[in-house]
Amino acid sequence: MGDVIVIGTIDTKEAEVCFVVDELEKVGATWKVINIGVFETESSAVPVSVGPSELAGLAGEDIHELRRGGEQGSARARALDAMAKGLAIVLERLNHEGNIGAVLGFGGSSGSSVIGRAMQVLPVGVPKVLVSTMASGDVTPYVGTRDISLMYSVTDIAGLNRISRRVLRNASRAAAGMAEGYADDSSIEESGQPLVAISMFGVTTPAVMAVQAGLESRGFETTVFHATGAGGRAMEGLVSDNLVDAVIDLTTSELTDELVGGVLTAGPNRMEAAGLAGIPQVLVPGALEVINFGAEHTVPKEFQVPERRVHVHNSAVTICRTNIDESTALGKIFTQKANIATGPTVVVIPLRGLSALGEEGQPYYDPIADGALFDEIRAGLRDDIPIVEVDAPINSTTFTDAVLAEFTKLWEKK
Repeated sequence: MGDVIVIGTIDTKEAEVCFVVDELEKVGATWKVINIGVFETESSAVPVSVGPSELAGLAGEDIHELRRGGEQGSARARALDAMAKGLAIVLERLNHEGNIGAVLGFGGSSGSSVIGRAMQVLPVGVPKVLVSTMASGDVTPYVGTRDISLMYSVTDIAGLNRISRRVLRNASRAAAGMAEGYADDSSIEESGQPLVAISMFGVTTPAVMAVQAGLESRGFETTVFHATGAGGRAMEGLVSDNLVDAVIDLTTSELTDELVGGVLTAGPNRMEAAGLAGIPQVLVPGALEVINFGAEHTVPKEFQVPERRVHVHNSAVTICRTNIDESTALGKIFTQKANIATGPTVVVIPLRGLSALGEEGQPYYDPIADGALFDEIRAGLRDDIPIVEVDAPINSTTFTDAVLAEFTKLWEKK
C-alpha cells in the first residue's frame, strides 16, 4: 500500500499535522508530509519529506525571495502560486512512481486553493481528501473536474479542540481506508469493454437512456455526464486523459449557455476534446435551444419577455428559449467545433425537436429558429463529415436508432 501524503502548512498548522499522522499510525497507515507553509521556519516536530524550499525551486522560484515579498497582496499570491505549481509536480512524480496510497490535505482558503489546485493533476481514481473551511460554498476552484472528496472543517483549522479532532480523525481514517482499497486492484472489476461517454440533460433523458441501453447490449460500457457545466468539463477532461474510447455528445446545450450567458456553461473548449483526440464521436445539437438560469427570480430582465418563453424547470432551474439570431450563431459554433475533428465523426440532427420541450405541441417548438440552426450546420460543416437528418424528435425511437446505427458505423471504421 502506498503512503498517505499529508499536506498542510506547518508554520500555522503543525499541531493538526501531528494529530493527523498520529491517527494514521493508529490504523497502520504509512505517511509522508509535504509542508506548503511559505512564510516561517521549516523546522517541524514531524518529519517532512518535501518542504517549501523544494516546492519553490520546482516552480522556478527562490524561497527567500518569496519570503522577502511579504504576506500581502501580489507577493502572497505569487508565493501561493509557486507552492501550487511545485506541489503539483511532486504529486505527479509520486503518482508516477506508484508511491501514493491517498492524498490528504487541509487548510483555509489559501491552503485549500494550493492543495485543491495541485490535487487536480492526479488522475481520477487516485484517492484525494481535502478538509477545508471553504467546503460549504462554491467548491469549483478546489475540485475542478476531479474526484476530490471534500470535508467541511466546520470550525477554522486553527488549533485542536473537541470539534476539530473529530473532523480530522474522520478525514485521516477516510484517507487510510481509501489507500487500503486503492492498493487492492482486484477490488475493482475492469470490464475490458470499450467505454463510451454520453452527455445528458433532463430534457434529453429518454434519448440517452435508449442509446445507453443499445450500446450496452452491443458490448460497450457507458458513462453519462449531466450537461450542467461541471459535467461537460468533466467529460472533456476524461477524454483528454485518454480514459474514454468514444463519445456520443447527445446534449450540447452547454454551448448555448457559454454564448448567451446562461449559468451552466462548460467553458469555451466544450465539444473539442473528442475531436482533438481522434476518437469516434457522434455529435447532436441536443437541447441547443435551452438557456439555463437559476431560480425564476434570477432570470435577467432582458429574458423576461413573452417571446423568450420562460419555463420553470424546477425551483432551482429556470430556462429560456433561444431566438433566431442565437440559433444562427450556435450553428456556426457547433460546426466550428465539429470541424476540428481528427477522427471518425458524424452529425445527427433531430429535425422535429432538439429536446422534450422542443417537440411539436411543446412550449419551445419553433421550426423557424431550429431551421436557422440547421442551415448553419449544413452550410459550415466540413465536406468529409456526414450529416444525418432524422425526421423525428430527439427522444423518439426513430432518432435513437439512427444514432446507434451511425455510431456502429464509426466504431467499425475505428
